[in-house]
Amino acid sequence: MNIAAIQRPRTLADIIPQSSDSVRSTLRTAALVFGFAALTAVFAQIQFSLTFTPVPVTGQTFAVLLAGAALGWQRGVASQAVYWIVGIAMPIPWYSDDQTGSSIREGWNVATGTTMGYFVGFIVAAGIVGYLAELGQDREIATSIPAMLAGTAVIYVCGVVWLAYDLNIPIATGEANAIGFGLTPFLIGDTIKLIAAGLLTPLAWGGVNRFME
Repeated sequence: MNIAAIQRPRTLADIIPQSSDSVRSTLRTAALVFGFAALTAVFAQIQFSLTFTPVPVTGQTFAVLLAGAALGWQRGVASQAVYWIVGIAMPIPWYSDDQTGSSIREGWNVATGTTMGYFVGFIVAAGIVGYLAELGQDREIATSIPAMLAGTAVIYVCGVVWLAYDLNIPIATGEANAIGFGLTPFLIGDTIKLIAAGLLTPLAWGGVNRFME
């Protein structure tokens, strides 16, 4: 193990030794990116639908926050972009609320449909959380939870704005609005997920610090 390579890891992923060989380094990055894309897909399968909204309850946001914190902003963004693209391009069960195991067209319809704003939000959120993680905000609970809150807020903004556009409904006014469909039903669950992510990363860093002592 190259101890020098892990003395000052910027993110949790950086504790994995970096090879000086360009091919191995690229493969390492690709494995991390695709690994967290797959993790997001796994958590997407934890889902159930609500009768009054087209947006399902899923575990995706937890994986998105972890991807940003663990990978940093560039690899975090890449992981969620890959998550989105794979669901479009491959006829496999991937997203939470589709049946993309049968055709590419169905994956495209989900990826560009009512919940497209959330997919965009996943990419942006992973970037923001990743940037904050590179600044060390994921190492203490007092700063980690606000970082996860910022990421979750971005997902909501992107998701709700697109939902309003796609369904042709107001964002906040009227009996049927995008906030009522795409934000308020998920506040409790997403609060639990962001707190869990905000607690997990400092715990992981604690373990890393003990290992490096």
